[in-house]
Amino acid sequence: MSSKPWYREGLSFSCTRCGDCCTGVPGYVWVEPTEIEALAKHLGLSVDSFGERYLRKVGRRYSLIEKPGGDCVFFDKGCSVYPARPTQCRTFPFWRGNLKSERAWDEIADECPGIGQGKLFPVEEIEVLKRGKAETPAGE
Repeated sequence: MSSKPWYREGLSFSCTRCGDCCTGVPGYVWVEPTEIEALAKHLGLSVDSFGERYLRKVGRRYSLIEKPGGDCVFFDKGCSVYPARPTQCRTFPFWRGNLKSERAWDEIADECPGIGQGKLFPVEEIEVLKRGKAETPAGE
């Protein structure tokens, strides 16, 4: 018998397009081969050219490079690759690490003004987002 997650009543979130999730502290924006292809196509580059300009290899995976200071290479007063952005970006803040506990969610809420605002995502939709099979809507 599986227990329901702590967020069984759902969680509210509305993207404010503040860019806080795209800027600041360095980190990884993981990209899969299909996402690399989509980003390259969006920018009118070959996959090889895109990789040379925008990717770094971390172990066996690839992450987007960052600007000095940690900002996403594609963030400039907004996402310059929004239609082709990676799943990691499409599903924020509904990542496994952010959903592991109420405390983890509260910590990310301190960094994201959209958490606790707007649409109430039911647990079923959160589970789909957590698996990377949907995306959060952009703010107005």
